[in-house]
Amino acid sequence: MTTDTTGHPQPARSRAVFSQEDFGLIRTAIAHYLREVQDQPESVKYANLYHRLGRVA
Repeated sequence: MTTDTTGHPQPARSRAVFSQEDFGLIRTAIAHYLREVQDQPESVKYANLYHRLGRVA
């Protein structure tokens, strides 16, 4: 933590957890998993996640 001139502590700046390359890898893994669960109700959730990751990467 850092402090400013008024003496109030400032929270540390957060850093990204995943790199842009990581999003591509995760998206590829989800695409593979989608083919495995395509006939199950949970596949809709994974399809939505796949598309959301596409907007990030």
